[in-house]
Amino acid sequence: MKVLLLTFYFPPDLGAGAFRSRALVDALMERLSPENEVEVITTAPNRYAQYDSAAPEVETFYQGRLTVRRVDLPSHQSGMLDQSRAFLAYAWQVARQTRGQHYDLVIATSSRLMTGVLGRFVAGRASARLYLDIRDIFVENLPFLLPRGTQRLGIGFFSALERWAVRYAAKVNLVSPGFRGYFEHRFPDQVFTWHTNGVDPLFADVALQDAEHPQSATADVENAPSSAASRLRVLYAGNIGQCQGIDRILPTLAKRLEDRVDFLLIGDGGRREALEAVLRAEGVSNVEIRAPIARDQLIEQYRQADVLFLHLNDMFCFSRVIPSKLFEYAAMGKPIWAGVRAFPAEFCQAHIANTAVFEPCDAESALAAFETLAMAPQPRQAFVERFHRDRIMRKMVDDALALIR
Repeated sequence: MKVLLLTFYFPPDLGAGAFRSRALVDALMERLSPENEVEVITTAPNRYAQYDSAAPEVETFYQGRLTVRRVDLPSHQSGMLDQSRAFLAYAWQVARQTRGQHYDLVIATSSRLMTGVLGRFVAGRASARLYLDIRDIFVENLPFLLPRGTQRLGIGFFSALERWAVRYAAKVNLVSPGFRGYFEHRFPDQVFTWHTNGVDPLFADVALQDAEHPQSATADVENAPSSAASRLRVLYAGNIGQCQGIDRILPTLAKRLEDRVDFLLIGDGGRREALEAVLRAEGVSNVEIRAPIARDQLIEQYRQADVLFLHLNDMFCFSRVIPSKLFEYAAMGKPIWAGVRAFPAEFCQAHIANTAVFEPCDAESALAAFETLAMAPQPRQAFVERFHRDRIMRKMVDDALALIR
């Protein structure tokens, strides 16, 4: 038996897609018998221009049963045209490397649809079963990504590709139960599962350690340099792009809270320059932006923070998602200040204690929510156990392997 996984991101690259794919591969290797093989075709690390982490073109693990192949991409930024060129380079190499190969199962994990479409092409050519893992609703994002004059044509084109991929798949996993209304309406005959993102073992272990030894969670905070003992440290770690809309909310919040709060952003993305320009124009001095860092270093920054900040832009398409960052934040036990609405807001209120939710891009709503937070760590062990990534991935892999057993 041979399984192919197509994923645009894979460690040592950063990002939710990379971490999910790694956990998926580990669960596959745990579930498959020794005579079976897994091949991963991904890209060389490219998530952030400021995060340089070289990786071999080909690596093997598990005594040669797992092969990871990485495709070099042309230099690109966060724009849609650049990303399209990068994906075409990836797709070309995937088509070349899989030509004439036999696969029993193709798994494609996709946020921007096209990796799923590529998986459909490869599975069809190899007469393999296809398991799609869909992490976003790309077609609903298009009105915010395409120029106004091209939206109708673009939405029609990508909707056709979506139908072509989803209808062929033997099973489709949706990363958020909020996607149910969109997909079940369009594909009533498809089999869907809902295996969400989750808490990685690294953060689950930290959560357990901090719950058993609370002093370890506060030691770094006590030893960390601070501008003043009374000031609060608010941390955002992640992409700074159009989807997050940080540039539309943070400058106002920082200015209004400049006598009480210091903001630290760790990340990069297509809207970082715009954010920095607004901060300079408005004379904001209590915001620091740092380049992305590895997750083991990020844990220490989480521990030093008083509040963890999250924000999704004011777009309808984000009313269905569960931001992957929420699982990481929740495991750390710190107060969470989240600009989300609809399904993600309901998820926070149902599952994550000490989370203050506010309307995206609404500074007044954000400031009011901030005042409701209890400024103290609060372990969330029940959440960590329920949404442990390994537990979720084992169930997902069982669903996928059932297609060929």
